[in-house]
Amino acid sequence: MYVLVEIHVREDDGARPAKAERWQELTAQIVGPLVQDPLHVEVLHKPFLCHRKTKWGDMMLVHYEGFLERDGSMFHSTHKHNNGQPMWFTLGIREALKGWDRGLKDMCVGEKRKLTIPPALAYGKEGKGKIPPESTLIFNIDLLEIRNGPRSHESFQEMDLNDDWKLSKQEVKIYLKKEFEKHGAVVNDTQHDALVEDIFDKEDEDSDGFISAREFTYKHDEL
Repeated sequence: MYVLVEIHVREDDGARPAKAERWQELTAQIVGPLVQDPLHVEVLHKPFLCHRKTKWGDMMLVHYEGFLERDGSMFHSTHKHNNGQPMWFTLGIREALKGWDRGLKDMCVGEKRKLTIPPALAYGKEGKGKIPPESTLIFNIDLLEIRNGPRSHESFQEMDLNDDWKLSKQEVKIYLKKEFEKHGAVVNDTQHDALVEDIFDKEDEDSDGFISAREFTYKHDEL
């Protein structure tokens, strides 16, 4: 949770400043535990011409370097640790860090950004590999290419009725029924069920009974 508190004080008499200080002290005690370090986005370079900006569901090709804020040490670089190859990922489906999903929207090809990501939007209390728990991370990210994702994030959100980032068979069935009705098609429940089963056979890659945001939006063989 991110909380911004502003206190406006009228200094009509001598007692007001002291009262304001007391309110600030009380507010800090109440709000302080809720406040987290914010995600910081710095644009290092932006091209003069920008024909398209990234949106959720887009596939992004990036080079990046990752550093620990505490000592400046590098923990990963696509230039050094990925055979020099950039990396594809899909924006907005938690395929990467939450800080990336939030910090790389509206980005242009050729743009370079520096993200300072707090632990809550990175690896949190657990850490991962070379990254200690509660680590703030810094990334320098260059965007090389944008491609349309095979499915849009907006469509997924429309289908995901309970906002749990996965689609149940019932949610898919409800969505399909609305689409058929929109186009004047008449399909009975048996046909609906058969269609839903066919969709899950093809899309539910891990066979857990749900279609995740990643399964819906992105397929490896479509790169």
